Amino acid sequence: MTSWVDGVVAVTGWDTTRARTIDWAPIETRIGTALPADYKRLAALFGHGAFDGYLHLHVTDAGFESDDIVLQTAWLGEWANTHGSNLWRPYDVYPAPGGLPEWAGSEQADRFYWLTDHPDPDRWPILVTEDIPDSWQRFDETTAEFIYRMLTDRQHPFSMARYFDVHWFDSYE
Repeated sequence: MTSWVDGVVAVTGWDTTRARTIDWAPIETRIGTALPADYKRLAALFGHGAFDGYLHLHVTDAGFESDDIVLQTAWLGEWANTHGSNLWRPYDVYPAPGGLPEWAGSEQADRFYWLTDHPDPDRWPILVTEDIPDSWQRFDETTAEFIYRMLTDRQHPFSMARYFDVHWFDSYE
């Protein structure tokens, strides 16, 4: 395995010829920040869909507004601005400095965020919360490493390896 992204491709058996070209500059301008490089590579390779029918990757131009990273980031920011960010306590929602943009969701209402507390997005940790207050778990891993470990590590808190021996990606495109 040469990278965590390559590991995700290998473990899912994904056909990389389906990759799309994405112009990230206008997307990052609309969101208001650069995004992690491995996330961008995953989004280009896989597109809109879910790993093991569980982890729904938020990408640009997704078929559902809640899975579109640009629209979801804007919506969460507006919602928190209007209603407050108590649901994310002790964190703030992006675009607040150090705030949380959501990059994925799950079938069980888990939400996956980056903590934008570092100027380099490739160094942002991942925060995951269940649909209950104060259930934050932090992972000091890249997006692709997190997904790879989720798919292959039976000890991972969000492990799919405990349930499936073979892993896949369901494309919604």
